[in-house]
Amino acid sequence: MHDAESELWFAEPPGFVSLPLDALLAEPGSSAAEALRVAVAPLLHAAPGELARRRVVAQLAQGQQMLSALCRFGTVYCAIGLHRDDVDSSGAVTPLLSLLTITWHDTNVAPRTVTAARAVTSVSGHTNVARVDLPCGPGVLSETTSPPPPTPVPGLPPLPLLQVHAHLPHPDCKRMAVLALSTVAVARRGEYRGILRQVVETVRFEDPMGKRA
Repeated sequence: MHDAESELWFAEPPGFVSLPLDALLAEPGSSAAEALRVAVAPLLHAAPGELARRRVVAQLAQGQQMLSALCRFGTVYCAIGLHRDDVDSSGAVTPLLSLLTITWHDTNVAPRTVTAARAVTSVSGHTNVARVDLPCGPGVLSETTSPPPPTPVPGLPPLPLLQVHAHLPHPDCKRMAVLALSTVAVARRGEYRGILRQVVETVRFEDPMGKRA
């Protein structure tokens, strides 16, 4: 995947489907908005009744609000992950959901190792902090675990949220890409940390296939 504005290339991990942010957040009346309407039309048509159609529209609107909020904070990529929990000792196979995002943050000019370290030491709550040397340069991996919200959020399970982070300063030393993998499957932190490590190993700040025309 590649974001021309941010100059970042990486390999999308297996089990993840990227969300088309430009289409989902298209301006009303634009060609992209019309394309989204056409794409959603069969889903609405297949809904068993008006109430079900309204629920689909409401859920889509909630998703758009969430994505819009992420984009306001610099998110340029978002993907939903679905995996089988085949390491469950009970023998049951449970689907695991996760969200992978890439967000850009402006930083003060400083050596890249210093910028990455500051990202996790300037705020509390980061655990399992590890400095890593990657093909794209120095970075820092860390984790945070947030308790369930005090007020239940409709449609979301009242469970703690695990986020595995990778802070990767850009070579221009003025900005940093933050990759975050979020899930309520806290018991699988080791597996999700492994997934994110595999992703950051593929990150490049220069086109690995050479300059594009």
